[in-house]
Amino acid sequence: MTHPAAQAAALRVVVADDQALVRAGFCGILAATPGFTVVGEASNGLEAVEVTGRTRPDVVLMDVRMPDMDGIEATRRITGAPADGRRPGGTETGSAGMAGTAPTDAVPAGPRVLILTTFDLDEYVFSALRAGASGFLLKSTQPADLITAIRVVADGDSLLAPSVTRRLVAEFVRRPAGSAAGTENRAGAPGGWPGARAGDCLAGITSREREVLALIATGLSNAEIAQHLSITPATAKTHVGHLLTKLSARDRVHLVILAYQAGLVAVG
Repeated sequence: MTHPAAQAAALRVVVADDQALVRAGFCGILAATPGFTVVGEASNGLEAVEVTGRTRPDVVLMDVRMPDMDGIEATRRITGAPADGRRPGGTETGSAGMAGTAPTDAVPAGPRVLILTTFDLDEYVFSALRAGASGFLLKSTQPADLITAIRVVADGDSLLAPSVTRRLVAEFVRRPAGSAAGTENRAGAPGGWPGARAGDCLAGITSREREVLALIATGLSNAEIAQHLSITPATAKTHVGHLLTKLSARDRVHLVILAYQAGLVAVG
């Protein structure tokens, strides 16, 4: 029997997928892993929004293609992200929605959404990231990597599947303005992502912050950045927070795209 204190400290997860066997598989993995508890399941986006609002999980595992309401719209309502994909920057957690801009049936800010998809370059995934998702993993991900990903996202970080990060970034950088799914922002970039003037935005950051931004773009975690630069993890996290604030970035995924568009790192 699980001790009440351990149960209270467990990460609370909602699993949303229209395939019952897939849901059962994810729930089984989480149930067998100490420190996790499944607080709800959903077979479509509408149910995902309702269950999330009722159970207030830490993380929602969200399928993209579901009936009644897809995972993109469900993600947007859960995160409180407006239709153009923008969210306030400046916090490492990135969980706060925009007050007054979300639909009336949106879930209050808080839960993080981790997209699960069968396709490593699913067009819907681009829109899901703009909708406020904290990242995505392939459904072929190993159970241990899934558990790690949930912990990373719950801790306020963002995560992309290692096998597709480079291709995802290359796709964002390659596309002409407005060609990706979603809306076009004033800078000419798709769906609220940094535009062609991204390099100009870097004028306000320090040389150390430029180093940190480049390392974020290579996929390093705060701990790895700290080790690479011989600084403490707390200092690394502070630098990341400053970058989010100064660059009005939504999360680390946003910072990665900006770093590539600004030329700090090269695709491939």
